[in-house]
Amino acid sequence: MLRITELKLPLDHPEEALAAAIRKRLRITPRDMVRYAVARRAHDARDKTDIQLVYSVDVTLRDEATVLARFRKDRHVQRTPDTGYRFPVRAPSGWSGPRPVVIGAGPCGLFAGLILAQMGFRPIILDRGKEVKQRTKDTWGLWRRSVLDPESNVQFGEGGAGTFSDGKLYSRIKDPRHLDRKVLIEFVKAGAPAEILTEAHPHIGTFRLVAMVQSMRETIEGLGGEYRFGHRVDGIDIATDAQGERRVRGLRLHTGEYLEAEHVVLAVGHSARDTFHMLHDEGVFVEAKPFSIGVRIEHPQSWIDDARFGHSAGHPILGAADYSLSHHCGNGRTVYSFCMCPGGTVVAATSEEGRVATNGMSQYSRNERNANSGIVVGIDPARDYPDHPLAGIALQRHWESRAYVAGGSSYKAPAQTLGDFLAGRASTSLGTVVPSYLPGVSPTDLAECLPEFAVTAMREALVAFGREIPGYDHPDAVMTGVETRTSSPVRITRGADFQSLNTAGLFPAGEGAGYAGGILSAAVDGIKVGEAVASRIMG
Repeated sequence: MLRITELKLPLDHPEEALAAAIRKRLRITPRDMVRYAVARRAHDARDKTDIQLVYSVDVTLRDEATVLARFRKDRHVQRTPDTGYRFPVRAPSGWSGPRPVVIGAGPCGLFAGLILAQMGFRPIILDRGKEVKQRTKDTWGLWRRSVLDPESNVQFGEGGAGTFSDGKLYSRIKDPRHLDRKVLIEFVKAGAPAEILTEAHPHIGTFRLVAMVQSMRETIEGLGGEYRFGHRVDGIDIATDAQGERRVRGLRLHTGEYLEAEHVVLAVGHSARDTFHMLHDEGVFVEAKPFSIGVRIEHPQSWIDDARFGHSAGHPILGAADYSLSHHCGNGRTVYSFCMCPGGTVVAATSEEGRVATNGMSQYSRNERNANSGIVVGIDPARDYPDHPLAGIALQRHWESRAYVAGGSSYKAPAQTLGDFLAGRASTSLGTVVPSYLPGVSPTDLAECLPEFAVTAMREALVAFGREIPGYDHPDAVMTGVETRTSSPVRITRGADFQSLNTAGLFPAGEGAGYAGGILSAAVDGIKVGEAVASRIMG
């Protein structure tokens, strides 16, 4: 089978045009082609007056060798890659050896647990939060009633932070083994629409993710895995041998229980701040890493659609328009859009009392009134928090606490119109753009909730973004603060064997450990770490 890439056709091409384009590209007749299937479809909207669909297509031919020889120097005509997944090891039938433990049931922990269960190792999955349906009710308790459950919220519980997001399923990671394909196939088995296997920028949305996470839990349990919700890990029992090697022996739970464990996947997510402190106190190697801080910005989705797609706005193939922006500022900082959510809402994402943090969320339909995105400024340990491996956590907490006070100390978020922000004056009211954040916003001055360097950089960048997307710097656009949970502020550093640098048997994984960013990359990392654990067990 051959794969053709970068095959372009007009947005409204007839169905038969694709087959004709394949024959023309390969210089073959209809008789030469047995069948074809779309492997990937994207759109190119750089010229909004002439939007193109861009296909990757797998083609079965009667004489593949001749065509391959003809295009041997053409990188857009190659053999179709083998994207099938193969287990590196399997447990013997009826395995009764040591059970690996996975801490965290977000995308990384979910796929670490799934792969271990599929290989026959009967993992135990611990999560401090609740199962996904009850967790959803608790999360809405904050959004509707300003009642926060610190153990069951946007950050903690089955499905992890990705459950309340846009559900994006694409990543920039290098993936020579095509593990992303394994992830997408498992999601489809769990109820995701099959189109995520071919769309260039697939997404699922919150409501579908809830059902899928529950289905995957049932799969893991059916394979002998075990979930234990409401089990927060408060300590790790580490033994040191005569040679000075540290090794995990067990876990101390907040219930007072002790769980023997020699192989532990640490997939706690980027907001498990108490766990990061515990690990540091236990002597596990932890270092500070860069992250970003900023706000959520909202525009009417129709503005973004018109700016990006012109007269094609609203086309069913295109859906709601997204964007990706970046600007290098005069003060040496970089401002960029983060986790852009077309047709979505801004949500309360705090996990700690007395603090406000925001995130973006979309449903599968992406049909809410506003588009929203993080507008964030990159910060790094050497320049901004050099004093301690956990200093980034203190920085996040400081600005989240300021936002809580600025919003009225009630989990309302501080908000400001873009016009007022650029002019350096506090907002006393908002304009035509209605903010979507629940439980509500308080107009104020966001400069009180952000570092001065971030405010300066964002003011410069927003004007530049207005030159890229007409209307982006409209004075009525609404900014809601603060966005601090862009990624983990620490890295729990691991070696080539996926184990902690100084604690054998501990396998840091996913976004919380500093090795992923987003649902897909976290899931892929979970597969890799699950494989490493299995290989270690069978070692």
